[in-house]
Amino acid sequence: MTTPGGIGRRLRELREARGLSLSEVARRAGIGKATLSGLETGTRNPTLETLYAVTAQLGVPLGAVLAADPEQRVSGAAVTATLLDTFEEAGAVFELYRLRVAAGAHQSSPAHQAGVTEHLTVFAGALRTGPADAPLLAGAGEHVSWRADVPHVYQAVGETDAHASLLIRTPRAG
Repeated sequence: MTTPGGIGRRLRELREARGLSLSEVARRAGIGKATLSGLETGTRNPTLETLYAVTAQLGVPLGAVLAADPEQRVSGAAVTATLLDTFEEAGAVFELYRLRVAAGAHQSSPAHQAGVTEHLTVFAGALRTGPADAPLLAGAGEHVSWRADVPHVYQAVGETDAHASLLIRTPRAG
């Protein structure tokens, strides 16, 4: 599990570097000010859904805050994601994650920044994933990709957890 202190410090650094108030980021992310304050001070454990909502408003990929955590792992309603590596090119940042999607659970992810794409390869089990209004099905050994600048979902199909890798491509601004 994550240790919230490093992630919280990094969230605060990114917010302050952009000259944004705690209230403004919380409002834009659709979360309570107390929730964001608790994340920044390390008194609340971050969920994947909350971190995605906040990092989208800060204009950074999730890896920008997870890299501050020595274990680099975070969980949501269905997904446990472990950041394996971050790759940077002139035009984009790539984040590579190992995912476990719990059987019987469903997770919605808010839209990422414009132009973000996700590329998922399933190693075990099966997943229904992709745009919330038109999810894709992928079984073991299969790959799916989608534009992730729209709300999207993750759900294991069947009675076993699904295991996959996820590559997120975030274009650089400007």
